[in-house]
Amino acid sequence: MRMPVLLLSMLALLTGSARAATPDPQDWDAVQAEARGQTVYFHAWAGDPQINGFIVWAGEQLEAQFGVTLQHVKIGDTAESVSRIVAERMAGNQEQGSADLLWVNGENFAALKASALLFGPFAESLPNFALVEAERFPEMREDFTIPVEGYESPWTRSRLVFYHDAALLPEPPRSMASLLAWSAANPGQFTYPRPPDFLGSTFLKQALLELAGDSTALYKPVDPARFDEISAPLWAFLDALHPTLLRSGRSFPGNGGELRRMLGDGEIVLAFSFSPAEASAGILAGELPPSVRTYVPSGGSIGNVSFLAIPFNAPAKAGAMVAANYLLSPEAQAQAYAPEVMGSTTVLSMAALNPEDRERFARIDPGVATLPPEALGVSLREPHPTWMEALEQAWLARYGAR
Repeated sequence: MRMPVLLLSMLALLTGSARAATPDPQDWDAVQAEARGQTVYFHAWAGDPQINGFIVWAGEQLEAQFGVTLQHVKIGDTAESVSRIVAERMAGNQEQGSADLLWVNGENFAALKASALLFGPFAESLPNFALVEAERFPEMREDFTIPVEGYESPWTRSRLVFYHDAALLPEPPRSMASLLAWSAANPGQFTYPRPPDFLGSTFLKQALLELAGDSTALYKPVDPARFDEISAPLWAFLDALHPTLLRSGRSFPGNGGELRRMLGDGEIVLAFSFSPAEASAGILAGELPPSVRTYVPSGGSIGNVSFLAIPFNAPAKAGAMVAANYLLSPEAQAQAYAPEVMGSTTVLSMAALNPEDRERFARIDPGVATLPPEALGVSLREPHPTWMEALEQAWLARYGAR
């Protein structure tokens, strides 16, 4: 989900603003009436069969309840869709864009918002937005330190968690220092996805947040003059870690799915995910042994919210808003929460739900390897989006040729 430097440069050249907000998000009856019969082209990462299956289910509900057709446009990286939106703006396409709804966060949102390539604000006008209780949970209004200001609607919560085969590793390492010591004593039993894979890049950020000491600079745009100084503890850690990894750090898995398969196949005994329910879902699917358990580092782990945005030139803006609102509904959020469906952590506040909707969630078994919310510890904020690409580029320059 990264934003390449070339695209950032192209976006910086663009001027002007998005077209007037029509339909009016505050007139919800009119939005629903206009949405009926529309087809919403939903550009979303397609790398997880469970997520793909949930989107199919959501489309069935939208068609039955609201007369909206949801078409999943399967992408491997959000930057693919961002490139298309940029090209459409440069070609003068103001009304007939290829995307109506976009799963986006971090770098991509910052660039799209800065260049007025998004429709809105709309999110806080969605009837179900009140259920996230944004006043209590400010992360619903911030994406990688960037104020959302109604240009994205929350969809799911994500949290970096580690999982291990407790039969083989009863006491897993709970800090980067202990991870290095354990991996040195047990070579070949750990690895991580190759950046710029999103999960691999998140591992870099998690390590740097812990190792840097003072993380203040990570929540501001990268200062090139200080990048080497601030990131030095990360490279020292990785230089020592890589020789102890699976295949001695000469190659890395491509993504989180491959990492999970490696643990399931017994190649490694420790892995990590950005979904707290991934281990439980893997056990249910027979991909992971029943002895797998989840934990979080003792100092906390990175957490964020995944958002949905509407491009400035989406033809089916009304349908996109109806879809975003439905995906915020207790019905859809509870469906996604089930580990056999998607295992997504809800963005809804239980305190904001009525008793019947709270019961929807209470009836769901989150899975044997899923930590309860109170056991997830401290949630660390995502660094400024410029850090992600800077770390990825530095990683590739240092280790990419291996």
